[in-house]
Amino acid sequence: MSHKARKRFGQNFLQDHNIIYQILAHIHANKDQHWVEIGPGQGALTEPLLKTGATLDIVELDRDLVVFLKEKFSLQENLTIHSGDALNFDFQALAKTNEKLRIIGNLPYNISTPLLFHLLANADSIADMHFMLQKEVVDRICASAGNKKYGRLTVMMQYYCHSEHLFDVPPESFDPIPKVMSAIVRCVPHSKPPVDVDVTVLNTVVTHAFSQRRKTIRNSLKKLLEETEIEALDINPKARAEEINLEEFAKLANFLVDKT
Repeated sequence: MSHKARKRFGQNFLQDHNIIYQILAHIHANKDQHWVEIGPGQGALTEPLLKTGATLDIVELDRDLVVFLKEKFSLQENLTIHSGDALNFDFQALAKTNEKLRIIGNLPYNISTPLLFHLLANADSIADMHFMLQKEVVDRICASAGNKKYGRLTVMMQYYCHSEHLFDVPPESFDPIPKVMSAIVRCVPHSKPPVDVDVTVLNTVVTHAFSQRRKTIRNSLKKLLEETEIEALDINPKARAEEINLEEFAKLANFLVDKT
């Protein structure tokens, strides 16, 4: 039985064994862990994960692939296959009491950002996450303030977790071959947020700031804060959003909470 990649699901199946070995070398999976794989494809990572003896849940949207995977891994007692959309999936429900899940997946580019935020809403039950993403997205996640790739995704990911770009994955590692370079990123949720802030308000401020990223924050945030209020926080109102770090965005958000 074989399965042809479907464009509407953003499917590009990993087939490079060297890349698979590199991923396994970085994640250190073992039998005492509970793993969740998102978008397992044809099982390129599923198979070696199962061989470690770890408990594994996989979440797959493509129903034909679900049938394929059930047939391929029919004898695996440490595997549970879930047919469903990862964007709506209750990952927290998989974690037993006092258990932390380890998440892995080759994420379709078109849903990678919303899926990351969906997972981070359940960060209390997650030990770490390893994802194959478009390299451009990984560069944005791991960017520093002052870098042109630094944006809303960077700031909000910094609030939730520490992220590390592990290595790049060339297009020819997949079938079909995508038009973009990919990369592996490790994201480890913070045990305690690095700043004390209402995350909803933080997201509002960050979204406004980067909605017009070429403008200074006194202009992009003028509907929320006065220039004098920004100055009072020792933040330069003439700076652009990409020059403002997480701690400064938290100051702005906390001031906005107190103001209202």
